[in-house]
Amino acid sequence: MNTRAQTWRLKTRTLAFGPLPLLMGIVNVTPDSFSDGGQFLDPGRAADHALRLAAEGADLLDLGGESTRPNATPVSAAEELRRVLPVIERLRGQTTIPLSIDTSKAFVARECVAAGAEIINDVTGLTGDPEMIAVTLSSGAGICAMHMRGTPQTMQDDPTYTDVITEIFTYLKQRRDDLLAAGIAREAICLDPGIGFGKTHSHNLELMANCSRFHELGCPLMVGHSRKGFIGKALQNDLAARGIDSASAEPDRTFGTIGAACALAAQGVQIIRVHDVRAVREALLLFGACGGGEEKV
Repeated sequence: MNTRAQTWRLKTRTLAFGPLPLLMGIVNVTPDSFSDGGQFLDPGRAADHALRLAAEGADLLDLGGESTRPNATPVSAAEELRRVLPVIERLRGQTTIPLSIDTSKAFVARECVAAGAEIINDVTGLTGDPEMIAVTLSSGAGICAMHMRGTPQTMQDDPTYTDVITEIFTYLKQRRDDLLAAGIAREAICLDPGIGFGKTHSHNLELMANCSRFHELGCPLMVGHSRKGFIGKALQNDLAARGIDSASAEPDRTFGTIGAACALAAQGVQIIRVHDVRAVREALLLFGACGGGEEKV
């Protein structure tokens, strides 16, 4: 039986999924994100970047004011809000694309949803702030609960699993059930296996290859693999196998991101979170035109 979720209810609308993934464009309003930190710290530049991603075909926009890369320095709720709220306020009147706030702080989530965000995207799975569930319930926002072992400061300290797929499946099932028990509607819940959050390169590849397993949970799946370290590692391994020094031929992770996105599409993943919207969208369009898509799940 195909248990792939067909819709996701947000604050004011419901997204319907087709055979290909929706794309969530990444807008990092931070000085220290791993790929584009500092480029869009100014609210005007961040808003312009978000609108550019929308023009390139983003279906959703995810704004974050605190880096969650390995060993990132935490910031206060006040500073995080200072970074992202002006961007949401600018975008609210310039685009109808659903806005997502990438935060684990209830105060930030509440203010951003009040300002126009439709989604709370929480890397702690709504466990990092005891008030986050209450904010979700009162705001009516859609939520994405992610798996992360530890915190951004500790998650890459020798992450170990006996069976990474089964353990993360079990965690996400428990979080789903806990959120349901707290009163959050199943239709509002999206789940994310947390690529790069407390996993080795091999764990990430195994998760990417087995995302279809998580459809059994009956919630939409979001995957954020874009430009991450496991892509660079896989490409460097290929260069080494061909006798090429990666120091003189640094792999471009955009190409690896595109290839991995097609693999996720083949598994029916509903939402892919990416930096390079145009490149991934065009690749997926051709993937679908050549016979790829959800029917292969």
